[in-house]
Formats: sequence, C-alpha cells, structure tokens
Amino acid sequence: MKKNILIVDDSALMRRVLSDTVNSDERYQVKDIANNGEEGLKLILANPSGYDAVLLDIYMPKMTGLELLMELEKKRGNYPRIVICSTKADESAEETMIALEHGAFDFIKKPENLINAKSNTFKEALLTILEVATESRPKRSILSTRQTPAAAGNVVVRTSATKPSTLGVKSPLRVPIAAQKGTGNKLIALACSTGGPKTLQSVIPLLPEGLNAPMVLVQHMPKGFTKSLAMRLNDMSKVKVKEAAEGDVLQKGCVYIAPGGSHLKVAKIPGGGYKAVISDEPPRDALKPCANIMYESLVGSAYDEIVCVVLTGMGADGTEGIKTLKKRNKVYVISQDEETCVVYGMPKMVAQAGLSDEVLPITEVANSIVKKVGVQ
Repeated sequence: MKKNILIVDDSALMRRVLSDTVNSDERYQVKDIANNGEEGLKLILANPSGYDAVLLDIYMPKMTGLELLMELEKKRGNYPRIVICSTKADESAEETMIALEHGAFDFIKKPENLINAKSNTFKEALLTILEVATESRPKRSILSTRQTPAAAGNVVVRTSATKPSTLGVKSPLRVPIAAQKGTGNKLIALACSTGGPKTLQSVIPLLPEGLNAPMVLVQHMPKGFTKSLAMRLNDMSKVKVKEAAEGDVLQKGCVYIAPGGSHLKVAKIPGGGYKAVISDEPPRDALKPCANIMYESLVGSAYDEIVCVVLTGMGADGTEGIKTLKKRNKVYVISQDEETCVVYGMPKMVAQAGLSDEVLPITEVANSIVKKVGVQ
C-alpha cells in the first residue's frame, strides 16, 4: 500500500515539483495539496492518521508553516511527521531552526531553479527523507537493555523508566551536573544528523561554563544553516558555540560546529595546541560535512583522551572514523539510546560495532560528558 503525503505550499510551481517527485516513487502518493498553512492545518486536524508525512513550506499567506507547527504543538496530538521545505539559507535558516524546535522532523532545501528541481540530487534527497519520515517507530532495541556480544562486559547501558519528554520542550531541562576539576588535555567530538538540531538543545545548554575541553561537532546540514544553529545554541548555553572557521584555535569551553557544505578537520599547531581546518574536499557517502572525516583527522593527535559522542541520525556516519581513531588514541564513546533518538541509525551502528562505552538516554549525555572531562 502506498504511503500518503500531504503537500502544503503556496507556490504552484513548487507544488508541481514536489508532487512529481513524490509520485515518481511507487512507495508514495500525494493524497492532498493545500495552498497555505490554514488549509493544511484543517486537513491534518480533520484526519490526523490520514497522512504518513507532510511536506511543509515556511512562508505562506493566511498561516505560515511555523504557525501551523505551533498550533499542532498546542494540541499535543499524534500527527504525521513534518518535513520543512526551506528556501535559500540566507532567507529561512533561522525560521528552519525554529521549525525543528517546534516539532518538524527534518528539512530539505528547495531547489533554486528548474534544472536543480529535475536533478537526481534533489529527488534522491527528498525520497530519502520521506523514507525515514514515514517509517513507523521501531520497537525498543536490544541495545537499549543489553549490549551485543562484541561490546559486552565493559559497556554502561542506562534507560529511562519512562520515555523522556525533553525533546518536546522548547527549553532544555536543567539538571544539576556534579563536575570535578578537570585534568589532562581532552577533546569532545560529537556527531549527529536527523533530529540533531533539537536533540543538541538537550546536551549543549547543560554543559557548564569552564568545561575543561573544546568540542568539535558535525551536524549534517547544507551550507548556510549551521550558522543559525550555532547562534541559537550559543544564546541558550553557558559554553560558547560558534560555526567553525578556518584556523580557529580550539579553546576549552567552546563548541565548534562544522560549516554546512564543508568538512571539519582538526590539525596540530606548530608549538602546541590544535586548530580547526575547513576542507572543501568532495562529499563522502554523500555527506558534507562528514563525521568520519572529522574523527580520522584526530588519529595520532596528542590528546590524552577523546570523548566521542554519537547522537540521533540516519545512516552510519561516525562508525568507521571512531573505529580507526580507537586503534591509535585513547577514546571513550557515548552513544544515544534508541528510545530517545528521533532516528536510531548512527548511534545504533556505533553500538553494534562494539565501540560504545556507554549507551545513554539523551537526558544523561551531558552529565556523562562533564564527568569525563571535568571543569577548569
């Protein structure tokens, strides 16, 4: 049976582009189309189980995409996953970040012209997002209660007694973190993808001022959107958060986010210390930035310990990089558990490879990071 998609967009051209792309795949069909957010909201509320996913524009008359999301958020119903169709980054990056905070599942950048609209790149990206968005949530994985044989014996696995609600609130839950004085020269290297922008709000704002390590972070995003992500996280955090720039000297208590559309590497500075290197080399596994490239750049570095954190996201980015890094460096790996992941892909692959030292609900990740690196 084909899965039903609702398209909400005020542009006739974009409605046609999206409809043609969706209907080109035998798994999906466009069931309904709305010309604005008000029409879209009525359709969703009238038949909340009638759609498997919604493709939602941001800027529309009568009711914007953000207003639609906020209305659904108020009603707290069981609604289909919503994918934001975003315009150019300089026009809608901030609104896209807000949409993700208010319940959007993911976003895709609209094609800027007809040539791009008909390209396989856009088609494959949209169908990939729909594939994940329309999947029913899997049952609790065995990894949430016990480890695979390869990792058994040394792994701490914690689960929540009830499903955490942290991902459904605008502001992160502030929990006390008991941190000891940090010792040694350590680095935190975090990777995430689908669901990451919202999930990061349950980690980064809980890190204390004076965190005794820098953090490098890869969030899969196109060019232009990571700056807004960094600014929003910075506004709600005690640590400094910025989009990484070429030559940034990695400072303790600062989070450096890989720029969308570029790779982030870490390189030694002559005389001591490490800096960010922004690379324009081709995508790896269709990813740019790519977490594997970030982790591989740390192989042989002089850090006393590297705390690798892998959060929600589709695919397996991070697994091979951490595996390679672990052969040469002292590494401690924290992966998010299935129950609190938007998409249990990247952390699942890390755990199944036997690389995880801890498998934690998102509510405990920040605490674990601080315990490992301490404060200055």
